[in-house]
Amino acid sequence: MAATSPVTSSPATPGAATPGGHTPGRRDPGEVLRVGAKQGYTDDAYHFLLVASWPRVMLLVASVYLGINTLFAGLYMAGGDNITGARPGSFTDAFFFSVQTFSTIGYGVMSPKNYYAHVVVMLEAFVGLVTVAMATGLMFAKFSRPTARVLFSDKMVIAPRNGKPTLMFRLANERANDIIEASFRLTVLKPEVSAEGERMRRMHELVLVRGDTPLFTLTFQALHVIDDTSPIHGMTPEQVASDHLRFIVTVTGLDATFATTINARRIYEAEDIVYNARFADVLRNLPDGQLELDYRKFHDVLPL
Repeated sequence: MAATSPVTSSPATPGAATPGGHTPGRRDPGEVLRVGAKQGYTDDAYHFLLVASWPRVMLLVASVYLGINTLFAGLYMAGGDNITGARPGSFTDAFFFSVQTFSTIGYGVMSPKNYYAHVVVMLEAFVGLVTVAMATGLMFAKFSRPTARVLFSDKMVIAPRNGKPTLMFRLANERANDIIEASFRLTVLKPEVSAEGERMRRMHELVLVRGDTPLFTLTFQALHVIDDTSPIHGMTPEQVASDHLRFIVTVTGLDATFATTINARRIYEAEDIVYNARFADVLRNLPDGQLELDYRKFHDVLPL
């Protein structure tokens, strides 16, 4: 961007400088519509279950549990009167006998009475053993998988900083713990045309004034000076919007609590940039000397 254009121009509407959030109905900028790919949920079920939300996983596990017991209840019913203590022809009794067999409870009221029932019980016990083992492993892997609760500002701002136009965004650690040796990286995805006339989108590194911190506990404001070496130098706000630039932010660090590497990312679109603005202050010292971090103002952007 030019040294003056992005600073003196202010295409953002007044509403763009208010506390942000994603536009209602707007898709995740990192979401891509994949056409023609052969891979589906069943091709990589483990990955799907690891990244799926807890309610969805619990609903799926409950559905599998009920489905298996319903299936085996039907098998018991198909064998006729083969369960001691169960009412003949009662699907309810067959279902609850299946639940007891599947979970190896065995209250002693109902039991198999013939060879057919014993075979079905043996098959269900094996299915139950495998299913419980898989569900236990999935739950443990999902529960123990480290996640980074890094909060990204909804907007990026461009404004003068020490007399130079600077692209800025900020982050915060939402957990009350430390992220050790945190590193931040900013990349821009911009369209280009090769000498042969081929259009492509290339990634360019945007050098940050400081791209790491030994201890990421509270907030961090990342700065990229738009000088002659910047890939976005000389671009006007209109060019940024028409080229649909995307800014990719990645964070990597060591979680001091879990002692494991964590990472987070955020993609900003061109419309997420607010010109001639600054972020509202979120840190202040209380009268007793304690430092206060106000997350309610974290996304607030104030015009200069």
